[in-house]
Amino acid sequence: MNRYENLANVLSDRIEQGLYPAGIRLPSVRVLSSEHGVSVSTVQQAYRVLEEKQLVEARPKSGYFVKDARLQAALPAVCRPTQRPVDISQWDQVLELITSPHRPGVVQLGRGSPDVTAATLRPLSRLMGRAGQHQNLNAFHYDSIYGSEELREQIARLMIDSGSHMDASNILITTGCHEALSIAIRSVCEQGDIVAVDSPSFHGAMQTLKGFGMKALEIPTDPVTGISLEALEMALEQWPVKAIQLTPNCNNPLGYNMPDDRKKSLLRLAQRYDIAIIEDDVYGELAYQYPRPATITSFDEDGRVLLCSSFSKTLAPGLRVGWIAPGRYHDRALHMKYITTGASATLPQIAIADFIKQGHYLQHMRRMRNQYQRNLCTMADWVMKYFPCGTRVSRPQGGFLLWIELDERVDTQRLNRLLEEHLVQIAIGSIFSASGKYRNCLRINYAQPLTAKTERAIQQVGLTISQMLENC
Repeated sequence: MNRYENLANVLSDRIEQGLYPAGIRLPSVRVLSSEHGVSVSTVQQAYRVLEEKQLVEARPKSGYFVKDARLQAALPAVCRPTQRPVDISQWDQVLELITSPHRPGVVQLGRGSPDVTAATLRPLSRLMGRAGQHQNLNAFHYDSIYGSEELREQIARLMIDSGSHMDASNILITTGCHEALSIAIRSVCEQGDIVAVDSPSFHGAMQTLKGFGMKALEIPTDPVTGISLEALEMALEQWPVKAIQLTPNCNNPLGYNMPDDRKKSLLRLAQRYDIAIIEDDVYGELAYQYPRPATITSFDEDGRVLLCSSFSKTLAPGLRVGWIAPGRYHDRALHMKYITTGASATLPQIAIADFIKQGHYLQHMRRMRNQYQRNLCTMADWVMKYFPCGTRVSRPQGGFLLWIELDERVDTQRLNRLLEEHLVQIAIGSIFSASGKYRNCLRINYAQPLTAKTERAIQQVGLTISQMLENC
């Protein structure tokens, strides 16, 4: 047995015996190196073993901590397979979430927005102002329908980390990821077609299907490994599915990163049934691991994957700059782009391209990944502290969204109504299903700097849930 394995076993025994209780900070790498007379790299390898066993977690700039066993035993359940494609519902509930006013004092836990207050975004503000002051006024003219060439080149460079080697000419700039998804769906599907989706799934993509008169076939999704390939294969055998739409990296709302071998298997399934894959990678850059996880596109050799993303989650949603790499569907996607919005806004494209080129983007991403990972640890602790026993919690591997499953007797739409008087808003679970499943689930955003006010809001959510259960 190697030295690092011996050390991992020693630490594992101490954890199991309660010498290192859940949540406690473990000895530093240098302390263990001195204590056991081994190298720093040996200690680091030992900690990696314990991370793989889900016994410890690394917190940026803080060290290693013992994981709370309660979180390991309380992952959300996988839904039952849907019997047939369905017409998408839940529009009224989605509209309520996206149009709720920003009232003073309201703790907004429901929306999928990043933290836009970080100091690392200040250079972007300056670049936006500078772009609007150019004497030739380029920023006030229509750009090419393809989008800024400089920005497309910068995006192509960024995507190398995901394993995707693409030319800038294969990228189209869109007005946010939502337009990219809309273009992708219309490029491969028509009214009445069936699209397989991961479940739970991003409500925006499903409402796009609804708007185009398409049906969704919900595929059960594991909170750690992603969409069930077995259930998907059965669905493809039974129904004339036209495309598969999913978010395999830093999934919204479950937060998982689909393993590479399953991504490759998914691609082989799509090839066998000759259907397209619409890949939403809008949160992929926010993975806590480095290098970031590979896209399905990176394994695609015949251009059947349409990759969609944006800067809405990594920088700021108000920029409204996204993009699509549509593979073999490029000509169709270009036409869809033209009839949708034509050219996208020029000024933010110029500013973002400069922001990336000058090195600010990577600096900002490092800061936000660290912040979101720290916030996750805190938010998960608060949920387990204040929510009723039996609550199930996702284990995000990136992004800033937490999926929570409550007792089946809890209706989160009613919960949201009760929370209004306490100035707290959540995202109800049913909007993440085409057929209104997950009524006992909710999604919480932990992007913003966490304060005592945030903790009180989480405490209030937990208290209200407990009161609802008492009255059942």
